[in-house]
Amino acid sequence: MLRIEHLTKTYPGGKVGVADLSLEVKPGEIYGFIGHNGAGKTTTIKAVVGLHRFEQGTITIDGISVIADPLKAKSVTAYIPDNPELYDNLSGMQYLNFVADVFRVPKKERKAKIEKYASDLEILGALNNQIASYSHGMKQKLAIIGAFLHEPKLLVMDEPFVGLDPKAAFAVKTMMREFCDKGNAIFFSTHVLEVAEKLCDKIAIIKGGRLVACGTMEEVKGNASLEEVFLEITEEAK
Repeated sequence: MLRIEHLTKTYPGGKVGVADLSLEVKPGEIYGFIGHNGAGKTTTIKAVVGLHRFEQGTITIDGISVIADPLKAKSVTAYIPDNPELYDNLSGMQYLNFVADVFRVPKKERKAKIEKYASDLEILGALNNQIASYSHGMKQKLAIIGAFLHEPKLLVMDEPFVGLDPKAAFAVKTMMREFCDKGNAIFFSTHVLEVAEKLCDKIAIIKGGRLVACGTMEEVKGNASLEEVFLEITEEAK
């Protein structure tokens, strides 16, 4: 579903954000991407969703090149940044209808999905309020609902649990599993290692822009906890 091959991204001034990174996310997988701040997680994610150009390598989503055919690649992708920038002058419902219009989601279908997801995330009663009045957590919930609306084949999430209360975080984890059980895939970064350990089918650890470990959860952590393995691997990578 997502294939990254030899990705290299260098910023002006020569700072290397990502160096020769390769990984593959297959249909049905929840793939966790972890690393310290500045390790290259967000740089990789922004390259995947078309927000960063890169010097070397290829990225394809469902076989579609994000460079050669960016619009088609984006049509089968949804992206939730770590700090969603929404349209504050719209109501929550207006925003969701706007997203649904962009992706041509039929009105009957969108209504049912909005009601279900908004109820699960306990934001249904606030959808007629202006987004400017929302807390960070409410904006995060709205962005999550918008991402799920058009049933993308790949969902890319950057720290999706930041700002969510425990009940909402549980609902999102349930939504993620159900989404991938339909044959779709999720690629997401997180600092919450306990969540990654319980939720992910596969995991990749990045340090200083380079991939230092990847594989199934069992392959990466063995009999130890993910936290123990992460700390050990990232310390050795120095």
